[in-house]
Amino acid sequence: MTDTPTFDGAGAVAFAADAEVYELGDAMLQLLLDASHTGGALSAHRCRLPNGTVGANPHQHLTASELFYVLSGTADLLAGDRLIRAGERDLVVVPPGSAHAFAAAPSCTAELFVVITPGIERFEFFRNLVRVRAGDLDMTTFMASQADYDTYPADAGPWSTRPTEPPVR
Repeated sequence: MTDTPTFDGAGAVAFAADAEVYELGDAMLQLLLDASHTGGALSAHRCRLPNGTVGANPHQHLTASELFYVLSGTADLLAGDRLIRAGERDLVVVPPGSAHAFAAAPSCTAELFVVITPGIERFEFFRNLVRVRAGDLDMTTFMASQADYDTYPADAGPWSTRPTEPPVR
């Protein structure tokens, strides 16, 4: 962000024009507010995932809940042991300790607004992920830092059998 938001008791504002945006092929990640911007209340980002692209493989947070709001399109989400196909304006919240993952549904694009609460400093996690994709950071180093972001691998459960067919319209 060019103007780093501050949390001074009056709230926090993330202006789209100031947000960090990463284009990853046809996918997009927009970093809106990190925990330091909200007094630790939350961290928030927006992502666009094309044509069945996976946004995150199964993982869990030990201290934070994660909220997924589908802005447009159709997304597949793992929430604990449930596989959910969510459409525009659907909301899914995953509590601490529950496995979760998300992707655009096959042959669909999904745009999601994601909130983690209480806030975890996550922006560096996403920047490092971009570095991995660019070949500037090795995956072993990235994976070794997961606990810094309250992110731990989780059993795939039903995620491994998620539908490969596009949603019926």
